[in-house]
Amino acid sequence: MKRSLLFLCLFFFLRGQRSSACPNPCLCQGSQVNCSSRTLTSSLLPTSFPAGTTELLLHKNLLTSLPNGFLDDFASLRSVSLHGNPWVCDCGVLYLRAWLMRQSPGLKAHLGVNCSSPPSLRGRLVVYLTEQEILDSCHYWYCDLALTSQVCLFVFVVVQAALLGALLVFLRRFEKLSKEARTTTEESLIAGEGLHEHEYVDFKDSHI
Repeated sequence: MKRSLLFLCLFFFLRGQRSSACPNPCLCQGSQVNCSSRTLTSSLLPTSFPAGTTELLLHKNLLTSLPNGFLDDFASLRSVSLHGNPWVCDCGVLYLRAWLMRQSPGLKAHLGVNCSSPPSLRGRLVVYLTEQEILDSCHYWYCDLALTSQVCLFVFVVVQAALLGALLVFLRRFEKLSKEARTTTEESLIAGEGLHEHEYVDFKDSHI
């Protein structure tokens, strides 16, 4: 029992130590976590931050979206910078939009958070997008994906048809060559038998 309690206390202690560490490749100074200009993508964002973070700098990276719930665990957050990222305003931006809409205007987190794509929404502030506009961009993306899939399927079918045609041509040519070879062999055998028969007759006549 004592060992179990000791192990549990040690586990929470180490877990607390990890959560207070500055995430790589960011720089931490006091309660500020500076992850700006680190060429971070959405998949390379740190997953653990110091518990007392009050200022989070994520500007000038390569972020196209934020994972769902990413900013919800910052209980003490008072300032966040998200500008200078190529935000893609499709279904993946719904969480960021919802989070920005919940923030007080004094936080100013929405400033500079502009859509980079699709072209129809480029330059628009994410926080001011309507849900319908985002859903329309999602449908556009799905249509592009469906069209790409159909083109790939068409190319695949064409290639398979070409291979099948080439195989049929090869089989027909092989069959033709086989028939010609059999015909030549039969003619050779017939000619050989005729020659042997003629030699036999000549040999018989010469001994009479």
